[in-house]
Amino acid sequence: MPISPSQGSTGGGTTVTITGTNLGGATAVHFGSKLATITANTPTSVTVTSPSGTGVVDVTVTTPGGTSNPLQFFYVGAPFKSSLSASSGPLIGGNTLTINGTGLSTATNVAFGTNNATPAIVSDSTLTVTVPAGTGAGSVPVTVTTAGGTNNGLTYTYVDVPTVTGFAPTSGPASGGTAVTITGTNFGTTQSVTFGGVAAPFTVINSTSLSAVTPPTPDGQPGPATVAVTNAAGSAAAAAPFTYLASPGI
Repeated sequence: MPISPSQGSTGGGTTVTITGTNLGGATAVHFGSKLATITANTPTSVTVTSPSGTGVVDVTVTTPGGTSNPLQFFYVGAPFKSSLSASSGPLIGGNTLTINGTGLSTATNVAFGTNNATPAIVSDSTLTVTVPAGTGAGSVPVTVTTAGGTNNGLTYTYVDVPTVTGFAPTSGPASGGTAVTITGTNFGTTQSVTFGGVAAPFTVINSTSLSAVTPPTPDGQPGPATVAVTNAAGSAAAAAPFTYLASPGI
């Protein structure tokens, strides 16, 4: 006499189907000492809504002909998420996240806002998931669904690729140290700013502007340097380069 599923939430409410023979006219289905609600019954099956419970309980079906042999049903607690391996990523999705917590071994779905993804179970405390594409830039709740219920205590931020529309001033000494204001879009989660591939210290002012200080050129020589801004979604470069100027000599 199989039972499907054989596990469900400690809070009850799981739809469970028990199949076998001579099940018609079922008068009671017990999960341990508690009665389940019968929702459908045929000579070969009984469908019920599980009551609340904990641990492992025996499930029996009672008909006018007697009580069946017991089957085991496992109660599973709601999952708990403690951390995400990354709190943001590209709007197009496709990156892999690791979710850590407890009670994750029965996870069947991870929702990022309204978009769903199927997780890969590593252990009861770890799962991985490929992030689905987002519907727009911004933060969404992350919800894990398991046999024990759902948990949505964490958030993930979708980030769009930045654009660089300009910067000022457009030149400075090859020794570096020039304060440059860069304008564009999607600067809120900027990870790096580079001049000619060399990282520059920067401060995000808002989503459309940031301030950076030019680093010295690697060889101390003047010349053009590409200005690039990078966030979790990718990188963008200004159309025109910053010009490093030669020092005067006398």
